[in-house]
This record gives sequence, structure tokens and C-alpha cells, in this order.
Amino acid sequence: MALTRLLQQWWQELHQTILINPFLFSSLILLLLFALNFLKGGRKLKLPPSPPSLPIIGHLHLQGTLPHRTYRSLSQTFGPILLLHLGRAPTLVVTSAEIAKEIMKAQDVTFSNRFQTRAAKGILYGCCDLAFSPPGEYWRQMRKISILQLLSLNRVLSFDFIREEEVAGLIENIHGATLEGAAVNLGELFVQISSNIISRCVLGRKYESEDNKRFGELSRSAMEHMGAFCFQDFFPSLGWIDVLSGFAKRLKNTSEGLDTFLDELIERHRSFDGNYDQPDKNSFLEILLELQKEGMMEMDFTIDNIKAILLNVFMGGTDTTSSTMEWAMAELMKNPTKMEKAQEEVRRVVGKKSKVKQDDIDQMEYLKCVVKETLRLHPPGPFLIPRELSQSAKLGGYDIPPKTRVLINAWAIQRDPKYWDNPEEFLPERFADNPTDFRGQDFQFIPFGAGRRGCPGISFGVTELEDVLANLLYWFDWKLPIGEEPEDLEMSEVFGLAVHKKIELRLVPVIHSP
Repeated sequence: MALTRLLQQWWQELHQTILINPFLFSSLILLLLFALNFLKGGRKLKLPPSPPSLPIIGHLHLQGTLPHRTYRSLSQTFGPILLLHLGRAPTLVVTSAEIAKEIMKAQDVTFSNRFQTRAAKGILYGCCDLAFSPPGEYWRQMRKISILQLLSLNRVLSFDFIREEEVAGLIENIHGATLEGAAVNLGELFVQISSNIISRCVLGRKYESEDNKRFGELSRSAMEHMGAFCFQDFFPSLGWIDVLSGFAKRLKNTSEGLDTFLDELIERHRSFDGNYDQPDKNSFLEILLELQKEGMMEMDFTIDNIKAILLNVFMGGTDTTSSTMEWAMAELMKNPTKMEKAQEEVRRVVGKKSKVKQDDIDQMEYLKCVVKETLRLHPPGPFLIPRELSQSAKLGGYDIPPKTRVLINAWAIQRDPKYWDNPEEFLPERFADNPTDFRGQDFQFIPFGAGRRGCPGISFGVTELEDVLANLLYWFDWKLPIGEEPEDLEMSEVFGLAVHKKIELRLVPVIHSP
């Protein structure tokens, strides 16, 4: 009761003050607001350094055609942790192994969310895949399936016969080209063999050329959309421009085309009628359908979930692997002494055998160094898949606000002279007797990421890469087309989800007699 009377008395006095002297009351309110603003200013965030920006677009004009190179240059001026405003999207760019380790290990939970682009949502069924789905029980189940059921080392080894058959087909095709003495387009052949291997491992069979062509076109279109500029991603209120530009329509057509194609494939598997080869029971699709049929998941596992995982594997295992193969052969051609050393080892280990076996590849230490050095100079993706903070965080002494996107520039980190001697040179020898590896424990070398968001398909991709390279080096000597010299070999890049050679690699194969 006493408290009630006290409040009533205070209100009456305040009311009289307002009536008698409204100026005094207004002054008190302004003073209160000033005090609140002062207290707020006392807690001003310490944000990472940022270059000068332009109105509305922020730092978008600084990206250029090769953002991984542009951002490295900016980091050399402003530091290894840089805040950019790409349109309306605050974006943290990291070019330090120490900061990358903080993000992917010490604060992995805080930084484990993904930024879901418009293209990812449209193509990957609302991002119910492994790569873009948010952290949580669903994501944990997807990762468990991928690691234990689809991409385990035993599963990868069970596909040895598929790789052997497809590599044998590749060697036969190149062998035919040697009869004419013409150059072969290795970039094109690498895309073809990567696609064939993925198709057989994922879907359990080879499809007719028309099916392969159709899916190949849809997959390439999807990859282009995933790497394209989209207004909605940077200016959410301007998403309507994507409609006017035709981007939204093209994205919808590709998404619907992929969905229809996958539905047809799944229906063929479910209603096998003998018109197609019997599907392999070890294929990813068969495993996923069996898990769904038997109700072995701890959640509702839909056909859309299955299709999203399949697209993850296709998109993550075709473009990136074929691109890395091409860069490896290009670097060897540009460095003839490295090529000679790699070929000498391969041919010494294999000897007079009729084919290169996995046991042989396991003994090729220098070839493995070549693969590592290629992944260092040309990581499958220059930036790891973007993350997005769900809450505020401290990083490198700076305050990082929620909803900030995080780009880890693996390309720049792997060329940092702080961690690597002569970082711009192709030196496979640097990995000889060197425990540094790409499986997520050495943060100066993270072509596949690290932590809970690291790529689960490392063994699958690297095994294929080593197999193809070993066979190419064993069966053929390689020459540049007439008039071209190693030092003049074009090594320009085209930016995308994977960085490709701007000009596809064309070489002249010469049969080597064991």
C-alpha cells in the first residue's frame, strides 16, 4: 500500500510539472535520450577494418572478375580479417590460417550456419541438402548418412572397378587420337570421365548418351546459377530485378528440369523392368532408397531429401574434380622437370603390368605430392562455402554482428608466404616428408574445408584424381601443340564455384611402350 501511494504521489507531481513547465519536462526527456545515446556509444562495436565504400553498392565494385585475387590484395592493405559491405550484405573476408582455425575449430558451432543463396534454395529443394542446410538434427542426420553410408573409405574402395573401367575407356579414346597425331581437349575429357564415374557410383548404371547429355546440360546450368550474381542475395528488396533480368525464370527452368530428370531416374529404379541395366545395389541412390524404405532414419526422409543429396554429390564431384585434373596436367606441362619426375615414378612402380592398380598408386609418393601441390595452388573452390553468423561473436579482437556472412579465402591462405616458401611456384617437393595434409587439421592447407562443415567426399575425389593422373602419365608422353612452349602455356582463370582454366588444355598424346 505504501508503494502504491508513493507512485500515485510521484505521478501527480510529474503531471503538475508538465502542466506548469512543459519546457522543463521536454528538457528532461532530451537529457534522458542523450544519456541513453551516450551509454550506447560507450558500447560501440569494434568492427574489422574496411576499405572506403560507395553509397548503396558498398564494396561490390571492388570484386572484379577474380574476387579471390582482389580480396587477397585488399587483405594485404587492410589486414587478414576484412569487413566488406556487398550491397546490403555485411561480409567478413578471412585470409589468415589462424583466423580460419578460430572459425572452423574453436568457434565452429557459432560459425556453422550457412548463407543460403536464392540459387541454392531453388536448386537444392529449399537447401535440404548437406552443404547448405542449417546446423541442427536434420543436418546431423544428413552428415551421418554421407560419412557412414555413402562416402566412407570402404565405400570408395568398392567403386574401384568403376574407376578402372572408365579410366580404361578414357585411355582407349586418347589412344585413338594418337593415330592422327592431333591434340586432344583434356578439359573436355576430364569433365566426361568425372561425370561418368559419378553417374555410375551415384545412380548405379550408365545411361544412354541422350540422358547423359540432358543431365550434363542441366548440371552445368545449375553450377552457373550457383555462381552467378543475384540481386536478391545482395539487395533483398530488389529481388524483383532478378525477375526482370530473366535470372529467376532461368533458375526455375533449371530447377524443374533437374527435378523431372531425377524423378524419372528414381522411378526407373523402383520399377525395374529389364529395359535398363540392373542397378548396382551399392549405388548411392539404391542405399538412400533402401534407408527410406526400411524406415531406418531418425526423421522424416523424403524423396526431395534424397534428390538434394544426389545433386550435392553430382555438383560437388564433377566440376571440381575435372577442374583439378586439368590444373594438375597444366602445371606438369609448364614444369617439364616435374613431369619427368612424376612419369619416372609412375612407370617404375607399375613396371610392365597391363594396367595401373590401386596398390601401385598407393606407392607413388611423388604423384601424391603433385596432387597436394595442385590442390594448394588451385583449390576446388577459391572460397569455402559461405557461412553466416546467427549471433554476434568475437573474432581476432573484433566484434562481428549477427547476420554477417563469412568468406574464407582458401586460395589466398594457401599462397601466403607466411606459411609457404615460394608460394606462387609449383613445387611438389615441398610435401615430401611433410606431414601437412588437406584433411582439415592443417589450417594453412584447407582445399576441402575443416571442422563439422568440412567436405565428406575427400577420399572419393582424391582417389579419382590420383587414378586418372597415374594412367595418363603411364600410358602417354605429352607434348604441346606445334609452336607452343611450356613457359608460354596459358594459365588464366575463370571464376566460379570452381576456378577453371580460361582456355581449355589441349595436348598431343604420344603412346609410351612399357
